[in-house]
Amino acid sequence: MAEYNLTTPLTDALVRDLRAGDMVFLSGTIYTARDAAHKRLMELLDQDKPLPFEISGSVIYYVGPTPAPPGRPIGSAGPTTSGRMDIYTPRLHQLGCKATIGKGRRNMAVRQALKDYGAVYFGATGGAGALLSQCITAAKVIAFEDLGPEAIRALTVVNFPLLVVNDSHGQELYVQPKGLVP
Repeated sequence: MAEYNLTTPLTDALVRDLRAGDMVFLSGTIYTARDAAHKRLMELLDQDKPLPFEISGSVIYYVGPTPAPPGRPIGSAGPTTSGRMDIYTPRLHQLGCKATIGKGRRNMAVRQALKDYGAVYFGATGGAGALLSQCITAAKVIAFEDLGPEAIRALTVVNFPLLVVNDSHGQELYVQPKGLVP
């Protein structure tokens, strides 16, 4: 397992170097989106309308942050369960999204899309939303403000700690090799 300091947007070559189990400290701009926002993104695509952010090289974080306390750009910002976005994720990877961040396992269609389109799935530590928010230096709603916590935000992150759960080579951190005893 290796450790990487990466900056968005992510490139194909960079993503192809990552392996399940690698530690990543991510900096740059990432975008928040949960269920309702994903549904609206699909509606935009179906209507041949532009997305509210550049999808190529992007990283999408499955989070619905709490309101920002005084002096902070954002409140607690822990990951939500990724499986609810599985129906939408392959299409976004096909369009150039290079990574998603959440918690929990991904379905087979998402894992195949990671291989097909050169993308990764990062895990963020669940239950550590207050700690993770300390790595967020700016947050701005860029689409679907009416969704409240589920609006799409552009977040500026610095050294945001992540683990590669699924890589672009079909490997998964959550799967134990045969023959190993836990």
